[in-house]
Amino acid sequence: MSLLSGDLRQSWEQVPNPAHAKVAGTDEKEDFMSTLLDDTTPASAKKGLRDGAFGNARALACRECGHEVELGPSYACPECFGPLEVAYDFPAVTREEIAAGPRNIWRYKALLPVPTDIEQSPNTEPGFTRLLEAKNLARELGIDRLWVKDDSTNPTNSFKDRVVACALSAARELDAKVFACPSTGNLANAVAAAGARAGIPTVVFIPSNLETPKKVNSAVFTEKLVAVDGNYDDVNKLASEIAGEEEGWAFVNVNVRPFYAEGSKTLGYEIAEQLGWRLPDQIVIPVASGSQLTKVDKAFQELIKLGLVEDRSYKVYGAQAAGCSPVSVAYKAGTDAIRPVKPDTIAKSLAIGNPADGVYVLDVCRRTGGAVEDVTDDEVRDAIVLLARTEGIFTETAGGTTVGVLKKLVESGQLDTSLETVVINTGHGLKTLDAISDRVGAAATIAPSYDAFVAANIL
Repeated sequence: MSLLSGDLRQSWEQVPNPAHAKVAGTDEKEDFMSTLLDDTTPASAKKGLRDGAFGNARALACRECGHEVELGPSYACPECFGPLEVAYDFPAVTREEIAAGPRNIWRYKALLPVPTDIEQSPNTEPGFTRLLEAKNLARELGIDRLWVKDDSTNPTNSFKDRVVACALSAARELDAKVFACPSTGNLANAVAAAGARAGIPTVVFIPSNLETPKKVNSAVFTEKLVAVDGNYDDVNKLASEIAGEEEGWAFVNVNVRPFYAEGSKTLGYEIAEQLGWRLPDQIVIPVASGSQLTKVDKAFQELIKLGLVEDRSYKVYGAQAAGCSPVSVAYKAGTDAIRPVKPDTIAKSLAIGNPADGVYVLDVCRRTGGAVEDVTDDEVRDAIVLLARTEGIFTETAGGTTVGVLKKLVESGQLDTSLETVVINTGHGLKTLDAISDRVGAAATIAPSYDAFVAANIL
């Protein structure tokens, strides 16, 4: 019998907790009392798990009150309704042990909620993508030293392969019958591909207005692509309802969300390792739900505690599109209250109007001395072309948002150009061709003759 109970009824976006209560500005605790689990982990869960199913993970800990529950398909604290994340009892880990591992995220398996034999399970083996020194872009922007962490080279061309790999491991250990997700596109691609590789039936839910390339990139891997009339938040609510009614469904960013989210830590681990086991001075990260940014910070903190990098300060900056910028608005207003918005931006992979981890993004950026900034759709388009023509990296709109924000941070003086900076490119531009199709094209159309070429004055 699957350990994924049909009683799991809320995604984190819907769960009221001390931090997230600020989002809606209302107290909905009583409305959820009847639908949240009495004990977020069924008694059968621990009994049915094999030894070492989640590696060195110890428990799921509440990010608000610190209460711990047993490892299982849980995501809301039974004490305060706060979100749960994975807590560990890490062994001593050395740089040499990590370097001896595979050139993918499983080199960090000791730091993830996965079994020691994870490499034996069919997966897409994402990660260990290139960290490119962006000298041309740095020169253009006036930054002394700049790196691009290019996750567009992952198996389905986005960072989502990382989080899905961890979610798939959890789904296997919990005996899931269906692997599923609500998605703005990239996650659907990654879930569909990983499910196909693992031989697990997949169902992915997307907004019906999603870019065609992202639809195709999911449908090619699964027959069960479901387009929903509405935005991502509508899709997510539907997924939560299904998770509450259907047994054996592992929704990667709903009932196995704590395990899924840990995959983003591998970006932080890789950046530190590829920099020669040191942390960057500054890092700029796109913000949709906000999970990626908070988990990169978690990775940096873990590396410090494990003695794998020097304990030094760093600044974290969040990047949003102006048409969906609730976290940026809250940051600039100096408040923790994040007001949900209706997304209206070409950066659809960042179009989450009610970001689950928004308050934690604010915490990280303020604690580290960073900031959260946003850019217009035109600035996103300009930045896509800028990155392509300076570094030969074709990014999607999320990466355009991040590079656009990097540029704005420099111009506004919020980012110290003398410090080493990393910017994360989360996906490939082939997924969002429509965003810049009217901005690039043939320099000229000429007859097939040398005279015509000369007359066109191309150079």
